[in-house]
Order: sequence, then C-alpha cells, then structure tokens
Amino acid sequence: MPIPISAKVQQLRPSPSMAAKQRVLELEAAGRTILDFCLGEPDFDTPAFIIDAAEQAMRAGDTHYTAAQGKLSLREAVSRKLATENGVDYAPAEIVIGNGAKQLIFEVLAATLSEGDEVIVPTPYWVSYPDIVTLNGGVPVITTCGPEVNFKLTPEILEAVITERTRWLIVNSPSNPTGAVYTRDEWLGLVAVLDRHPQVALMTDEIYEKIFYDDHRTITPTAIAPGLRDRCVVVNGMSKAYAMTGWRVGYAAGPVEVIKAVTKLLSQSTSCPCAFAQTAATVALETENPAVEQMLEAYAERRQLIVEGLNAAPGIACALPDAAFYVFADVRPLLGTVTSDGRSIATDIDLVDYLLDEASVAVMDGTSYGTPGFLRLSFAASNETIRAGVAAIAAAVSQLTATQQAFEKADYA
Repeated sequence: MPIPISAKVQQLRPSPSMAAKQRVLELEAAGRTILDFCLGEPDFDTPAFIIDAAEQAMRAGDTHYTAAQGKLSLREAVSRKLATENGVDYAPAEIVIGNGAKQLIFEVLAATLSEGDEVIVPTPYWVSYPDIVTLNGGVPVITTCGPEVNFKLTPEILEAVITERTRWLIVNSPSNPTGAVYTRDEWLGLVAVLDRHPQVALMTDEIYEKIFYDDHRTITPTAIAPGLRDRCVVVNGMSKAYAMTGWRVGYAAGPVEVIKAVTKLLSQSTSCPCAFAQTAATVALETENPAVEQMLEAYAERRQLIVEGLNAAPGIACALPDAAFYVFADVRPLLGTVTSDGRSIATDIDLVDYLLDEASVAVMDGTSYGTPGFLRLSFAASNETIRAGVAAIAAAVSQLTATQQAFEKADYA
C-alpha cells in the first residue's frame, strides 16, 4: 500500500515562482534559449568579502551545530543593525535566526495560529503568504488593494476586513511584486486601525529594504509607533541585499515569548541554521563594502531600462517601482485579444504562456500574486537581457489582434 499524503499537503500549491523557474530549466535543457524574468534572485555573485569570511570560518572549524536560536554574535549584529538603521531596539533574546526569511514567516505563524484564525493578506501579495497561512491552520483573508490605491493597504480597507478571528496582518514593504514602499503617514494610518483592534498582530516582511530608489526608504513601523512593539514581528534576511539567496540566513525580531516559541519549533525541525553562513552574515552586516551600493546602482539603471521598454510596447503600462527589483506591468488592455493562429488571450496566464511560446520570454502572471491583469518581471538581469526581453515582448504583443478591447494605455495618474 502506498504511503498516503496528508490532505493539507495535497491541497498545497507548489510555489508559483519556483514552478515557473523549473519550467524555464526544462525548456533550456531541451535546447531552448529563454529570456528569464521570473525568479526574484540577484544575478550578482555574493560579494567576495562575505565568501572569504565563510571560507575562513570553515577552515577555523566553524562547521558544527549552533544554538537553535542562532549564534549570539549574529543576533547581536542584527540587534545593532536594527538600532542604527531602522531605529528600533531589540535585544539578542528578542531575535531569532532561521534558514531564510521564508522559514521564519512560516514558523512565526506556526507558533501563533490556531485552527480557523484569520490572517489579512493584502494584494498583490508574495506568492507564498496564503499557502503558508493555510498550511498552519489559518484562513488567509485576501484583501484587494489595486492600482487605484497604488497597490497599498489603506486604513479604510483594513478596518473593513478585521473580525474577531483576525490574528495577523502581513505587510510586505518594499513589496514583491510591485516595489511599493509604505510611507510614514501610510503606516500611521494603519497603526491607528490596529490600535482599535488589540487582538491583531503585525508582521512586516522587509527583505528588500536595502534595494530602494530616490528617497523611498523602508520604515519599520515600530520605529514610529513603539506602542505596537508587543504585537509586531519584523522579518528580514540576507538574500536580496547581499546576493546570498542560497546561503539561507534570515532573522526575525519580536516579543520574546514569540521568539522562544519559534526557537522551540526550530529545535525540533532544522536544529539550527548553517554555522559558517551565520558567521558570514555577521561579517556582511558589520562591514562597510561598496559591493551592495554597486548592485543598487546597477538595479537603478535596469529599472529605468525595463520600464521605458515596456511602456513602448502596445497595450502595456508600467510604473516605476519605489524599491526592490520588480516591475508590475498592467496588461489588461491585452486581455480579450487573439494570436495570429487564433488562440485567445483571455487572462494574464494566457499571456504568460503566449510570451513563452512566441517570444521565449518567461514572466510571472499577476494572478499568482492575487492581482489578475498584470505581469511581474524581475529586472535582476543584465542590461542586454532586459533589452532583448522587452523587444521580444513588444514584437509578440504587436502581433495580437484586438477583439473585445482596444490597445489603450492604463491610466497611472
């Protein structure tokens, strides 16, 4: 008799972004050349000074188990970082290290949700939030925040979806997929609502905080609303800013009882994060090095390049993101068109398939982020790839024939 798979895992979707990447790999293995804008991963190598720190640590014997909560030296470095860069004070005892920010989001919810508890997930959301909530027995309350509110949760929208069963609000700022960053006033508006509902905790996912443009700096809400500190968990990590996606080092800061509960879960699951990766992360946090700034300069140039290229394509409108390395392009005018061979482009998913088949360009559909009619493209790619990709997209959509809708630019006023 085969081993049965649990109902909750059978209902679980594979990560859409990881599934898209797997499809690209399969096509490339079959001989196709794909211009890939799917996965949210820096295309830069980890800076050499971080690699050197890991190598030195390994040669010095730093290859053994650490405390389940993470090395004290790294938690102290995170504590100093949060104080100096974010303006929030968390002691090392209020910080836990995990195998990436994603694991810590999962474990915080696992430690705090009871069956049927509700978690507010504003759209567009990072693809894994709803599934992580469901897998931990919670109910994701998908809350629509469209282009008319700049893809950000407003106090009015938040107030309308809170119930007695609401336990968490998850806010990703800077946002994947839009790059939107909440301002001080926007945070204060949301905090005022949360003040009226003390049963609701706030989780802020700040993994893209160091990748921002112009003056769109990340604000950690407890820096401007310290009264929220006892029911707020701040999640961050090393993957994006330091090009350390494969190192799997994240951290969370929050109330000590929550941190203890997460640590207990970690002790029974992964035991601890990689020892020498933690040492390298400590060095990354505490060393001033031009590598991070150089990556940001490259992203800024690519941001301009991809937005200009997409806006030149018929039926596509794309706003400049405030932060991160994604654009969230409005393709609603292309829905309802047909291809030259008679295929219907009824949804953004159809358009994704068409671009892969016709233009050998891989992008993510907005439906996976809870926002149909949009495409997410990562510009963590070379200038050459971006130029070739947007040109291929423009050529492909130019071949579509309008049926129900004319090609009109969306209004981003």
